Amino acid sequence: MSAPMDWLGLGGKTCVITGAGGGIGRALAINFAKAGAHVGLLDLSEADAQATAREVADCARARTAVVACDVSNPDSVAHAAAAIESALGRCDILVNNAALLRPGALDTLSFAEWNALLSVNLTGYFLCSQAFGAQIRGKDAGAIVHVASISGSNPQGASGAYSVSKAGILMLSRQIAVEWGPSGLRSNVVSPGLVETPMSRAFYDAPGVREKRSAVVPMRRIAQPQDIADAALFLASARASYINGEEVLVDGGYAGMLMNMIPRPGYD
Repeated sequence: MSAPMDWLGLGGKTCVITGAGGGIGRALAINFAKAGAHVGLLDLSEADAQATAREVADCARARTAVVACDVSNPDSVAHAAAAIESALGRCDILVNNAALLRPGALDTLSFAEWNALLSVNLTGYFLCSQAFGAQIRGKDAGAIVHVASISGSNPQGASGAYSVSKAGILMLSRQIAVEWGPSGLRSNVVSPGLVETPMSRAFYDAPGVREKRSAVVPMRRIAQPQDIADAALFLASARASYINGEEVLVDGGYAGMLMNMIPRPGYD
C-alpha cells in the first residue's frame, strides 16, 4: 500500500534544511522525512542537528546527513553543499530556515549587531540559495522555500535588523523566482505569525503572555512548529508546481486583525 503522503511527490527527493537543530527546523525535517524525502540537516550546532537526525530515525526510514554549517560563511556553505551531495545526491529542495532574533533599538544598535543578524537571516539565505540552487537547477524541477515572518511586512520594534532581514527575504525569493524560474526552480516564502519555538519560548513563560497573544489571533491559539512545516511541505511539493514567487502567511488570521483592534462603541 502506498504511503499516505506519496501524493506530494517527494519520495526519494533530497531536501536540505538549514537551522535543522530545533524548533521549526526539526519539525521541517520530520515532515519531509515522513513524506519520503532524504533530509540534509544543517545547523551551526552539529549536536543539535544530530538530535534531529535521531528523531527522524524514530519516525521515518529516510536517509539523513548532518553537516555543521555557518550559513553566514561562504566557505562553510560550500563545504555543506558538497557534503550533502556526496551523502544524499544533488539537492532537489532547499528550505532556508536558520535565523537569529536579537533585541535592539535602532538609535543604539551597533554596526556589528546589525551585520551579525543580517549575515544569518538574509545573507545566509542568499548563500545557501546560490550553493544549493546550482544543484537544483541541474534538474528539471525543484524548489526553495524560505521561512520569513509577518514582521517582514509589519515592522517589529526594538528587534534590531530582524524586520529588515525578513523583508529582504521576501524580495530575495521573488528575484530567485524570476531569474531561476526558467530552469524549473520555484521559490516561495512561508511567513509565520506568532509561533512558540525555543527562540520565542521565554516570551510565553512570562505570566499572562500566552493568553494575551492568543486573544488577538482569530484562531485563538499560538502556532506550533508543525503548522509552519506543513505549509512548507506543500510549497516544496509537486502539488505546488505552478506556485512561484509567492508568500504564504501562516498566522491564524492575525494579519487581518488591524481593524478589529480599534475601539468601536456599539459594535464591540
